[in-house]
Amino acid sequence: MRALRLTRIIFTGARYGLDEFFLGHERIRALRWLVNLLFFWRPLKQARAVRLRLALEALGPIFVKFGQVLSTRRDMLPNDIADELAKLQDRVPPFPSDQALAVLRRAYGRDAHDVFAEFDPVPVASASVAQVHRATLKTGEAVAVKVLRPGIGPVIESDIALLDSLAGLLEMLWSDGKRLKPREVVAEFAKHLADELDMVREAANGSQLRRNFDGSPLLAVPEVYWDYCATEVMVMSWMDGTPISQIDELRRRGVDIKKLARAGVEIFFTQVFRDGYFHADMHPGNVLVTDAGKYIALDFGIMGTLNDIDKNYLAQNFLAFFQRDYKRVAQTHLDSGWISADTRVDEFEAAIRAVCEPVFDRPLKEIAFGKVLLRLFQTSRRFGMEIQPQLVMLQKTLLNIEGLGRQLDPDLDLWSTAKPFLERWMSEQVGWRGWARTLKEEAPYWGMLIPQLPRLAHQAMKTDRLERLELGLELMLRQQQARNRWLALMAILMALLLAATMLR
Repeated sequence: MRALRLTRIIFTGARYGLDEFFLGHERIRALRWLVNLLFFWRPLKQARAVRLRLALEALGPIFVKFGQVLSTRRDMLPNDIADELAKLQDRVPPFPSDQALAVLRRAYGRDAHDVFAEFDPVPVASASVAQVHRATLKTGEAVAVKVLRPGIGPVIESDIALLDSLAGLLEMLWSDGKRLKPREVVAEFAKHLADELDMVREAANGSQLRRNFDGSPLLAVPEVYWDYCATEVMVMSWMDGTPISQIDELRRRGVDIKKLARAGVEIFFTQVFRDGYFHADMHPGNVLVTDAGKYIALDFGIMGTLNDIDKNYLAQNFLAFFQRDYKRVAQTHLDSGWISADTRVDEFEAAIRAVCEPVFDRPLKEIAFGKVLLRLFQTSRRFGMEIQPQLVMLQKTLLNIEGLGRQLDPDLDLWSTAKPFLERWMSEQVGWRGWARTLKEEAPYWGMLIPQLPRLAHQAMKTDRLERLELGLELMLRQQQARNRWLALMAILMALLLAATMLR
């Protein structure tokens, strides 16, 4: 099955002339003669960018998503390719309306026109996994009905299986394979894609994001109508706005573009550091803007999460970067175990400085992001830095946000925009406000645990199994580290004090 899929990928690439991209170097250009001979029948009258888009559409959702990510990186692509790939954001060819109506009939057990007061069978937007139809509920609310693309599950499973096989080969054949953890990265990606195929899960994601930004002046999230949601269907309130990619239209409507760019950065950091829950598919096709300059988030199939340890680690790194404290960055990496314990901090510090110094105090338009990524990759390879699969979605989102900011305001200083927010967040975390909030959150737990400590200690002494008490306390310590280390330490000291009292 995987061999057949790989054959199809190669055949599709050759059919659309993608060898032009891969066999264009002088050293291997002679191979194009062989490809042209084998595929002499293929029509290559269309421009290369059009052929690339058509090939990605033909290959399925994973390749479309790859094209969507690339489309936000205009600094790394020729204009013709970036413009054409932008069509993948919301203009993927739709599936027939009769198939959409069949999905609704299967989900509701009756025809769409019996469920909705009005239902437009012509989709208003179509993407790789689903398409959207406009409808009106019988209670009068205008809604967007998102319908899962029929038969998409087996296609994604096949592609994921192929990616997993290729990742396994990469680990075996490439010296950097184990360090980059390609199979774990594929598994993380597969988990999020599986979530995207369940509309109920996506609806829950959207509902959570809406609560997180309830009353926010920066971001609006549509309301979910749960009575109309099913595994293959999601219904949410209709949101009017201008696609964020239509910058000229936004200006015509009086939207402050520079302010909009700054707001996008604040929304991203708020999701990541305040909530630990972020929209991980923020390409322009999933974002609208109101006439008042407020963002509207759409499509909640892929959401990322971060635990407290990851958030604190990232915040410390970001702040250290912004303050150009490269020694602190190096030490944080060493303390987290992301680099070898025998790494010299001063050498790692110097390598990080060489990557970061050239891009500080520069607007986005002056940063050659491709060169920065290359230098970062070379540095991580030199010091044996391991890829963290749990942060893959964050890295992908950061690329999207940075690319979006570059389109909105090339003069945006990403560093100075983000620094005040992070400093404020860190102050709230480590200051007295953070201490008070943590104490309030932990109080119910400790209220139940502390009265039990004498009984637990007495049982341990009675059965003469001090080892069990020690193991239990160690387990409790590990569980509490993510919450608050000093509280766990306090519990250990109290238990040991009680044990010492009973032994007298």
